[in-house]
Amino acid sequence: MAEATTISKTTVEKLAQQLRVDSIRSTTEAGSGHPTSCMSAADLMAVLMTQFLKFDFKDPHFENNDRLIFSKGHAAPLLYSMYKAAGAITDEELMSLRKIGSRLEGHPVPEILPFVDVATGSLGQGLSMGVGMAMSAKYLDKLNYKVWVLLGDSEMAEGSVWEAMQLASHYKLDNMVAILDMNRLGQRGETALGWNSGVYAQRARAFGWNTIEINGHNFDEITKAYEAAIATLTKPTMIIAKTDKGHGLALTENKDNWHGKPLSKDECAEAVKELGANDIRIDVAKPQSNGKSDKVKSAVTNKFVCPDFKGEVATREAYGDALKALGDAFEDVVVLDAETSNSTFADKFGKAHMDRFFEIYIAEQAMVGVACGFSTRGKAAYASSFAAFLARAYDFIRMGAVSRSNIKLCGSHAGCSIGQDGPSQMALEDLASIRAVINSTVLYPSDAYSTAHLINSMRTLKGVSYIRTTRAKTPLLYSAKEEFPIGGSKVLKKSKEDQVALIGAGITLHECLKAYEELKSAGINARVIDLYSIKPVDVETLRKAAQETGKFVTVEDHAQEGGIGDAVLGAFASTENERAPQAPLLLKLAVREVPGSGTPEELMDLAGITAKHIVAAAKSLV
Repeated sequence: MAEATTISKTTVEKLAQQLRVDSIRSTTEAGSGHPTSCMSAADLMAVLMTQFLKFDFKDPHFENNDRLIFSKGHAAPLLYSMYKAAGAITDEELMSLRKIGSRLEGHPVPEILPFVDVATGSLGQGLSMGVGMAMSAKYLDKLNYKVWVLLGDSEMAEGSVWEAMQLASHYKLDNMVAILDMNRLGQRGETALGWNSGVYAQRARAFGWNTIEINGHNFDEITKAYEAAIATLTKPTMIIAKTDKGHGLALTENKDNWHGKPLSKDECAEAVKELGANDIRIDVAKPQSNGKSDKVKSAVTNKFVCPDFKGEVATREAYGDALKALGDAFEDVVVLDAETSNSTFADKFGKAHMDRFFEIYIAEQAMVGVACGFSTRGKAAYASSFAAFLARAYDFIRMGAVSRSNIKLCGSHAGCSIGQDGPSQMALEDLASIRAVINSTVLYPSDAYSTAHLINSMRTLKGVSYIRTTRAKTPLLYSAKEEFPIGGSKVLKKSKEDQVALIGAGITLHECLKAYEELKSAGINARVIDLYSIKPVDVETLRKAAQETGKFVTVEDHAQEGGIGDAVLGAFASTENERAPQAPLLLKLAVREVPGSGTPEELMDLAGITAKHIVAAAKSLV
């Protein structure tokens, strides 16, 4: 069992008061924030940082540093006050909280602050991100750091917390400690369970966790709880700490209607007098430099070799083949799947690289959160499920972008072309939703070779990237030597006499190629463009096609809003620095009604996205 660092109880108590005071001062200076949510957890954090946390603030990216996640991200002023106490930031910077240009935003954000791993504040997400970090340490990197996650009791109502809890138990993450700040009061009053720590403990134990119930303001109990958590093997620990919101100050302690409200300047001055003005600096213990033990080196080549494909191949199957080849080449590749791996074909990677494949089961929110956690540890985390089900995890995807996480998502079985399963399984909104995520990349390959090359490119992409794969087998269009730069497209059919451009991706590109032949027979020259990169879109090629043809037909197995058609139109939007050329006359063929069950051919025909409809649209324009 790890021993606590020797430090006087008086110093810890004074530090806790200092953390409260600094949380109050900074939020009062900002004119906004959540000081009372910080005050309830100050004692818990004072004991943690003086006796148990191991973190080198001069080398925040050191691989064996403990990870500290404030899932209750609105308590960020407490976290920043800890940084000040550790000497990592100055008091002047602390007073810049929530101001434009400050590193200390209203909720923690990584990259601008090197001590923060993930963005939090959308409640219920920190625990699954911590699970990813703990899994990386335990199963891949063989490091002995701890993952500490501070949870608020209000966010315990989020289902995503319990998704993460079942995963942490399943993977026996004894290197993870969740600290539940049970302060009873939420934003608008008492939480569902109030101070009923027994129910929290009972539920956590049912999910396979070791549980410890304590008074969160009793320093001896806090210390013993941390010691017991560190000593626990084969299961994660949840410390359920009964606390008072606004603790330590008569004005706010256990008082309702103080959530998200700073003290006035006069109230702040009185609070400093009541709590005491300390200026303690803590030398946080550094982790052992030899924390890494017997990490298994994979037999990798560091060179991606594109698989060989023959005949018709579904892009979802090519995804699995490409993942396996990527795993052969690079040891940083990790694959997660939500119990769909025999349909997404992620199981091809799993069978070849079981040590780097993690089954997340049907818990898409946790899957994306875990992927974000792996990303902080330098892993190229690919996560796959049916595209429709990734919609459940949209807030995690959005927050992944805020976290600057480099995660790679794959949505299979998209569109009405999946056939008889019906509309509950058909993603018809995925391109639009992920295009809307800031700095995202959205890819939609049409054959096996383009899929494989794009999967390889995703490995080093920054931010959230998404690839949409198709259920049906489709003909090969390219070779293994073809290149598919992000932001590019492929012009498959072209002549100097083109009268219209047909633009598709995935299943509809093949319909465009069929339509091309029919139009050619009718004496109409059509250009065919494979828009495999939906975001960023190939502005140059589209503008040239518009100049030369003047007429577009876009075809997509997706809703008409936000998909391929809108991505194409975006290429003709002017900016502050540029006046864009006039947009072409454009017809959007897309899924406009909720489909039912039927064969893929029947459903695509009913949606108006098959070759005969493309031909009719092109003729109407020409």
